[in-house]
Amino acid sequence: MSLLADLFEGRVADPGYAEAAARRRAAGTAPGAGRPRVLAALALLLVGLLLAVAGAQVRRGEPVAARQRARIVEEIHSRTGETDDLARRLDTLRGETARLRAAALAQSAAGRRADRDLAAAEAAAAARPAAGPALVVTLDDAPRAPDAEDADDDGRVYDQDLQILVNGLWAAGAGAVAINGLRLTPTTAIRTAGEAVLVDYRPLTGPYEVTALGPADRLRAAFTGSAADQRLAALRDRYGLRYGLRTEGTARLAAAAPSAPRYARPAGERE
Repeated sequence: MSLLADLFEGRVADPGYAEAAARRRAAGTAPGAGRPRVLAALALLLVGLLLAVAGAQVRRGEPVAARQRARIVEEIHSRTGETDDLARRLDTLRGETARLRAAALAQSAAGRRADRDLAAAEAAAAARPAAGPALVVTLDDAPRAPDAEDADDDGRVYDQDLQILVNGLWAAGAGAVAINGLRLTPTTAIRTAGEAVLVDYRPLTGPYEVTALGPADRLRAAFTGSAADQRLAALRDRYGLRYGLRTEGTARLAAAAPSAPRYARPAGERE
């Protein structure tokens, strides 16, 4: 009966078995005793293998990404150069066309009147070069500290700042206006895309030099103290934006790029 009682109560029947089991537990060789350590070692090995593979892939991908970026930058510079060459060629052809047209219109009184009317219309549309004395306004971001990681957004020049400046110059009596040499037309848009300022959909970077043709002293007197001047001066005093005015005896502005008419159509063309 004692043997059956020991079995039902979970006690080992033979003391020899109990001693052997105790020795295995003490030595760490009992069944299942080393399994958790083996599983932990396998898990660590697998994690290390995955990290090594991921690191190798990242190292292999870095040169590829750098080469792709270099190719994109090179293509941007190439395309920009081609666009600049085409723009210079366009200016040359436009000048030759204007000379030939003026020579043809000068043959008659009606032609000369038409040439004067055309010149006035082109000047209003910024379709021909302009030159003369000018007021030049320089606007740029606030200086950054050498150890500054991010630029202060309050110290940046935004599209609305340039819009206010240009409108103030028009109101002061400017006959033609350009930003960094890019001539403005009545339909030119000044916008922001990300951190870039777009003028007529072309990105410009600071410092922004806004040239306004007209009697320089009169322009400066009319612009000084205006709402635009007060706003820009306040930005300079509060946020450190660089803002300054100077006059030039002679400045030349290229013609603006021609734009497609929105409503006008050649005579005889149907919609």
